[in-house]
Amino acid sequence: MTRRRTGALARAVRRRLDAVHGDSGVGDRAAPGRRASESRGIAGSDRGMSAIEFVVLTPVLFFMIFATVQFALYFFADHVAQAAAQAGARKARAEADENPGGWRGKARETADSYIQQLGPTLLLAPRVTLLQPDGETVGVEITARVPSVFPGLDMSVQAESQGPVERFVEDVG
Repeated sequence: MTRRRTGALARAVRRRLDAVHGDSGVGDRAAPGRRASESRGIAGSDRGMSAIEFVVLTPVLFFMIFATVQFALYFFADHVAQAAAQAGARKARAEADENPGGWRGKARETADSYIQQLGPTLLLAPRVTLLQPDGETVGVEITARVPSVFPGLDMSVQAESQGPVERFVEDVG
């Protein structure tokens, strides 16, 4: 008949085996006289880690959320500026031949109207510049600042659209 080992030596051997091979598979029940954290061995040092992980990862998560919002604001503002520049350039191309002196006011008004319709608070201090590099080409350029989610971040957008002046040319053939 084999005698069961009991006592301090057996507990020391069991602890050493648990530390080397992990848990004995019996479950998470602590042995009598021992705390649950002691019976888990190495895993007992994880106590309070979820609070530390939360404190470290929460600012990173908030930064990622706000960076996504800033990214969306920038690209939406860029699209609004591009749409307004294209609308102003279309008006300028159509009016420049018939109304050589008055196309500038109509093109500026059209671009400003688009900005007010699509994103009046999205483009901060928009500046509409009318372009006429030569007598055959007209266009509109828009520059504006973008609202910032992060303090101190100064972003701006610039959009330009040009095209030839639309003219009616009679067929001489």
